[in-house]
Parts: sequence; C-alpha cells; structure tokens
Amino acid sequence: MAGELRARWGQPLTGIISLVVFTLVAWITWFLFSDPRGPVGSFPYPFVMYLAMMILVGLWQHMFLGDWPFQNLPQPLRGIIETIVNLIVVWFVIHVIFYRVLGLGFNFLSQSNLNALAEAGKVLLPIPPEAIQKAIADSLAAGQAILPEMKTMGLDAMKAKHFAESAVVCYVLIGFFSYPFVTILFGKWPVRPSDLPQPQAGLAEIGWCSTLTLFFYTVLIVPFWGMVFGKTLGTSIGLNFPWWGDINGTPHVHWVFGWWEWMIIVLFMTPNVWRMKPWSLIKLPQPWKGLISFIFNVALGYLIALTCVKIAGAWLPADMGQVIEHAKDNMTRFLWYHAAEIAGFTLIPFLIWHHYFDDMCPMSDIDSWGAFWFRTIGVLVLCALNYYFFYYINFGHWGLGNHHMEHGIAERLLHGESLIWNFWWIIPLLWNEWFFHKWPFYVHEHH
Repeated sequence: MAGELRARWGQPLTGIISLVVFTLVAWITWFLFSDPRGPVGSFPYPFVMYLAMMILVGLWQHMFLGDWPFQNLPQPLRGIIETIVNLIVVWFVIHVIFYRVLGLGFNFLSQSNLNALAEAGKVLLPIPPEAIQKAIADSLAAGQAILPEMKTMGLDAMKAKHFAESAVVCYVLIGFFSYPFVTILFGKWPVRPSDLPQPQAGLAEIGWCSTLTLFFYTVLIVPFWGMVFGKTLGTSIGLNFPWWGDINGTPHVHWVFGWWEWMIIVLFMTPNVWRMKPWSLIKLPQPWKGLISFIFNVALGYLIALTCVKIAGAWLPADMGQVIEHAKDNMTRFLWYHAAEIAGFTLIPFLIWHHYFDDMCPMSDIDSWGAFWFRTIGVLVLCALNYYFFYYINFGHWGLGNHHMEHGIAERLLHGESLIWNFWWIIPLLWNEWFFHKWPFYVHEHH
C-alpha cells in the first residue's frame, strides 16, 4: 500500500529541481499573461485580481473542501481537473458574485457597474444640491471637510484607476489571513471536531470564514473606499472615512496592507518552517488557544511591519524623498506599502523550504528550537537576497517587463509592484502541493 511521500531524488536535489521548475513555469506564464512585452500584457490590472483570487479559491478547494470531489482521482488527472475548476470558480466569483450580486448594492465592488455609469455620463452617486449643502454645513460645523466639490468621472479615468478591481484585490488580501487562520490557529474550530462529511464541512468553514472576512473588510478596507468615492470624487456620504489617519499619518489603505501582509507571513510560517511553533507552547483548549495565538499573530505582524517602516531609511536611496514628492505621493504611505512588499519576498523561501526541501537544517531534530531559529533567520536572509535581486539587479524590469523600473533605484522602489510577482511566483508551488500532491517531485513509499 502507498505510504508517506518521499523526495524522488533525495535532498537537496528534489528541492532545487522543484524550485527551478516552479520559477520557470511562473516566469513563462508571467510573460504570456502579464508582461507588457507579452501577448496579453495585463500587468498590473486585471492580472493581479485574477491571480489573487486564484490563490484564495485554491485555498477553499484544498484547505476547506479537502480537494472534494476529486480527492481520489489519480495524478496528474486530479491536478489538471482541480486547476480547471479553480479557473471556472475564479471567473464566477469575480464576475458573478462580486460584479453582479454584490454589485447590486455596492458599486465600488463592481467594475462593470462603474464602467456602465461612466459610459452613461453619470456621477457615481448623484445627490440633490440641497442635501450636498446641508452635508457640507454639517461637516464644517463638526470641524471636518468631508464633501468637496461635486465631480464626474469619465470611463477612461475609471479604467485607469481600476477602482472595483482594486477593491476585490483588497478583499482577497484580507481573505489570505481571515480564511486560513481558522484552520491554522483554531484547528478548524467551531466546525471541527465533528463528523460532518464533505462538502458540508468545507462549505460550513467557507461560510464562517467569509463572515469573519466581511467583518475585517468592513473595518479595515471599506473606509478607504469611502474616502475615494466620498471625498476624492465628492459624490457619496454613505461610506465612512478611514479611522486610522491620525494613528499613522496616512489615511491610505496601504497602512493596512503593510501590517496585514506581515500577519499573513507570520500565519503561514507557523505550519511551514516554524512547524507550529511558538503556538504549540499554548496548551489551552480551543477556542482559547486560537484566540491567544491570533492576538500574538496580530501583534507580531504589526511590530515587524512597523520595524520595516522605521529602519527602511537605512537602505533607501538618498533621493527617495525627492522622487516621492515629485510623484505627488506620500512617504508614510510608501513606507507601509513597502513593508508589505518586503514581506512578499519571504513567500517563496519559506514555502519551498518546508514543502520541497523538507525543512532541512543542520540540526538532527528539525522540530527543535535551534532548527526553528535556523530556518527563521534563513528565510530573512533569502528575503533580503530576493529584494536585492528584484530591485537592485532590476529583475522587475528586464525579467518582468515593468517599465516603471527603467530608471533609478528610488523609482523602482516606488513603482516596482513586487508583490504581484511574488504572489504569482508561488502559484505553481501551491498548485503542485495542493492539487497535484507534489507529483512528480515526490513519490509514495510502498509497504
């Protein structure tokens, strides 16, 4: 009978071959679908929206539904079918659930709605003049300037800004944490332990985690779009404005991106190179273990992101401030988004190290604290090397075709969009591990 998986060519050769193959697959498909020099050239939008949703839907398929109903199919047939299903569901979620269903009530989640409104020559949310004047008066009385002059937005501007596509990406970013953290930190509580079969168990998890995702999205993302539509465009008072502007110096959603992305990294390093440390020290039952782990996960993610913000000046070029000012950007916004980009450079290192290098380390016990720190430091070193290769060796330009990186280091850092590549880079790895069960890089031990 088939037993545990083992590396087909031993280690580290299996890991090296896997990394090379995944990188080539990611790079070739990037050229085909994203690279401005390629046949499709969909960088950055809508490419980033589709790739992000592919990962989220893949997580639903594998982590929640346990690959149901294809789990018993032989490889590579199972992987091929699950990939096809993934693409179909991705299209359905974006173009039906977001654009057509949620779009019935929320224009900011439906790019097709925004385009249709622009084509009709309408403002997004027309308000009677007397209501505008009253809102302005009330705002001024409260010491706030909420509604500037009314503006209309043309179709070209809407397409250029990709507002709804960006809003969908924000949902997925929140979901990268809010869906899997119930499995990783709470052990699937409250759905498990139970005798629910698939797909009931998986659908219950998706429903529960979607509720949590909508909560986080409402608190952390919607206020930004309230500012975009209600202040920048001056046509809506139905959504609130960012509550975090006074906390960090920018109302931009990239403040959320910075620490939320590091929360995602901490979360996924837990079952990967950390092998459930340090949360394995918590011996309490669920949900208390999960709740304590969640609090520490949030705190650690924020502290790491804040550290990136504070120390970035040590390596940023001297003209960084001038470039940002020339671009009419904001340094605080940039630093928080840059913290998220730094986090992205850890993705391939910790995922490939765990799944295809089998957590290799010089220690005899790969679960020891020494091994924990060895892999943690190793991931950070590889993160720095990835960062240097992308920005300073300029892989983002000559390798990925990002024309924003044609100039100096400061311009590259400001416009590099490295997160998009780093998430695309991990898709072949995730698909192979989730859908193909590591075929053909691993084989089953036979007993």
